[in-house]
Amino acid sequence: MTKVSQNFAGAVFLGLAFAIANAEDAPRLTLQEAHEAALRSHPQISVADLKALAARQVTRQFRSGFFPNLSGNVMSVGTANENTRLAAIGGLNNPSIFDRNAEGLVLSQLITDFGRTANLTGSAKLRAQAEANNAQATREQILLAVDGAFFAAQQAQSVTRVAEETVAERQVFLAQVSALASNKLRSDLDVSFARVNVEDGKLLLSKAQNDLQAAFAQLANLMGLREPKTYRLVEQPLPPELSTNVAQFVEQALQSRPDLLSLRNSQEAAFKFARAEKALRYPNLSAIGSAGVIPIGDSELPKNYAAAGLSLTLPLYAGGFYSARQQEAELRARAADEGLRDLEDNVIRDVRIAWLNAQNAFDRLRITAQLVDNAKQSFDLAEARYSNGISSIVEFNQAQLNLLSAQIAYANTQYEYLLQRSALDFQTGSLH
Repeated sequence: MTKVSQNFAGAVFLGLAFAIANAEDAPRLTLQEAHEAALRSHPQISVADLKALAARQVTRQFRSGFFPNLSGNVMSVGTANENTRLAAIGGLNNPSIFDRNAEGLVLSQLITDFGRTANLTGSAKLRAQAEANNAQATREQILLAVDGAFFAAQQAQSVTRVAEETVAERQVFLAQVSALASNKLRSDLDVSFARVNVEDGKLLLSKAQNDLQAAFAQLANLMGLREPKTYRLVEQPLPPELSTNVAQFVEQALQSRPDLLSLRNSQEAAFKFARAEKALRYPNLSAIGSAGVIPIGDSELPKNYAAAGLSLTLPLYAGGFYSARQQEAELRARAADEGLRDLEDNVIRDVRIAWLNAQNAFDRLRITAQLVDNAKQSFDLAEARYSNGISSIVEFNQAQLNLLSAQIAYANTQYEYLLQRSALDFQTGSLH
């Protein structure tokens, strides 16, 4: 092994040892643990869950119309003169008023409103299901963002390691070339090239470190932390190659996407609400019962009372109010139906694009792996040629640059493939 090769190997070893030492000090974090922390602590998920719980209470509100309504009342009346009567203001009758105190209960029970309460309850139940699916969609959006930050941090860590190794190698090479130039065995131009390469490596390292800190800040935010932390991220195994049958991914998305399920719930709820609005024009039949006592009152009044009967309400004319409400609800239901069709078309498009991106990332992963092998062979050859004085530093620098570019491209493509697979899972509704 040549001296340059020994120095290069030593620099790589030191760089790796430094990176491993720093990694050992940081807490270990898997992607699953990051998911669990985000699902547990992210405020958007709490907001979505609370909205889903609130929507369930609306269902209870409308469903209460099926149950009896029991209320109590207490009435105390005093008159200044005997045989006092109400003036006929706002009504046609003027009953007599007697001194009395009465307490009683009033019970009412809906018999039928021709499906209005049932449709309102069904509509509210579907909207509650829509909110529950919205909450699931929010979870999957957060998980996708966690995957993006996690893989971005891993990518930045990988590029940082490559940059650290590159800087260490180039500093050793600069020292060696400077020593050779002082002995008139290399030119000052070689020293200049080597110094430029060192500074270029430092620029790459600075950017990689900045990207790493930014990725950890984003990851901490998604996990519900106020302050960023540095983690020792556990590598995820690469998923196998995708199936070439994109139709199965489209079918899965149409059946499983929570945002699509939510819009379907909303569309069905809109049609049920339209039927409920139509029922406003039908009669409303209820049973009413009342009973109580009159401990204090005129001698002509009995000491207790009880009555029961039926109440039928017929909406005869309201100036077009009911028909306008019905038409508004039906138009909104048709709009929801068109919105659902539009989302289904967009889902099909997004799944196909995500599948293409994942396929392309997998192909580029294989290509960049071969590129690293070829660049490594070229670098080894250029290093040997330069050490033996056969070639110039320009050829060596170019080979070194090609190797660095190939290593960074492979690191980027590796985590891009993981992210594209995560994006495909999100588009098909299987990112749980």
